[in-house]
Amino acid sequence: MAQPPLFESSIASLPLLGRGKVRDIYVVGDDKLLIVTTDRLSAFDVILPDPIPGKGAVLTAVSNFWFGKLSHVIPSQLTGIDPEAVVATEDERAQVRGRALVVKRLKPLPIEAVARGYLIGSGWKDYQAGSQICGIALPPGLQLAQQLPEPIFTPATKAEMGEHDENIDFATTEKLLGSELAQKVRETTLRLYREGAAFARVHGILIADTKFEFGLDDKGRLHLIDEVLTPDSSRFWPASGYKVGISPPSFDKQFIRDYLETLDWDKTAPGPHLPPEIIEKTAAKYQEALTRLTGSTGG
Repeated sequence: MAQPPLFESSIASLPLLGRGKVRDIYVVGDDKLLIVTTDRLSAFDVILPDPIPGKGAVLTAVSNFWFGKLSHVIPSQLTGIDPEAVVATEDERAQVRGRALVVKRLKPLPIEAVARGYLIGSGWKDYQAGSQICGIALPPGLQLAQQLPEPIFTPATKAEMGEHDENIDFATTEKLLGSELAQKVRETTLRLYREGAAFARVHGILIADTKFEFGLDDKGRLHLIDEVLTPDSSRFWPASGYKVGISPPSFDKQFIRDYLETLDWDKTAPGPHLPPEIIEKTAAKYQEALTRLTGSTGG
């Protein structure tokens, strides 16, 4: 039987470290965290009041799939510990079941590592303004949603809740991380994107762009953290619906953004309630992304 939607977790047996737009984070011992992926959905940096059933489980399953598939590129945050083993009650076990991870407590890097393979979103706006993205010059005459000659690394700063991330150039990234680490992050980001995009393409999904997050352990080793190549951190387009010059349909929350654009809402909190049919269609899009990529229905 499907679990009821979880808007916010309540794990009393562990100290709460913080709540993000989607994830609730708890402290496990001295060196681990419990990350609970809720069914919350944010759009335009506002958390919407209605959860999307099954979303947290889908994001967790997709991330776990990629953590395993890409483990030869970089170690991940995963510990292999069952989340149900670190909480105290049956109610808490139900909250973490299928949607939580016990991870290493790492030091997150202060940037979002974005890889772009197609010209869309803020990249398209930057290109229109000056034929470049994050200081990377691109050929003239490219169209909306066109595949780039090569994937590019376009990092962004991490904004506070409710603020917008800001695209930065590589020189700024080097100042934030140091030259050696910045180069390693760029190289790793592009390799992860290329391998992930190539796999997804075979399964009928184009990954237009994505963001990765990285953390360092106490020995300075780079790890892949947060979520990986999910419909929340990426633009997933069905290959069958792709056409240069238009914004393709997608398996991500662009569907919700498009609906919200039809409302008289100023994109500030509180967000509007969603009609049941929009919630159901959004849940189905997340589920289809998981099924196409992994063959799994997510239980």
